[in-house]
Amino acid sequence: MIEVYTDGSTNEITQCSSIGIYIKNGHEHNEFSSTIPYCSNHEAEFYAVQKALEICVEKYPDDILSFRTDSQIVVDAIDKNYVKNKQFETYMKNINNLSQTFPLFFIKWIASNQNTHADQLAKKACKEP
Repeated sequence: MIEVYTDGSTNEITQCSSIGIYIKNGHEHNEFSSTIPYCSNHEAEFYAVQKALEICVEKYPDDILSFRTDSQIVVDAIDKNYVKNKQFETYMKNINNLSQTFPLFFIKWIASNQNTHADQLAKKACKEP
C-alpha cells in the first residue's frame, strides 16, 4: 500500500500558490513540490491531490493508495463525490477518473500536525518561512 500525503499552500502577500506531496512506499520515500498558478488555498489542496494521483499513475499503477490530507473540504468532496463550488468541479472529475484506475483508493483527513512533511514541501516551493 502506498501512503500519500498532500498539501496545498497559498501566500496572499506574495501571491504564490504551491503544492507538496510526500509518498511513502515501504522504505522508499518520494517528495514533490512545485509552484502552481495563483489560486485559493482550497483550490491548491485539490490540485495537490490531483497531481499526486498523476504521479501515482506513473509510478505505482497497480498499487492500493491511501491518501492523507489536512483539508477537510477535499476529503468531504471526494467521499461524497460532490463539490458545492463549481470552481472545483474539474478537479473532482480528474480525481475521480485517475483514482478509478487503481485497485483501491481512499482518502482520509489528518490533523495539520500530522501533515507537516507535505506542508513543508508546499511552503518550500514558495520560499515561505
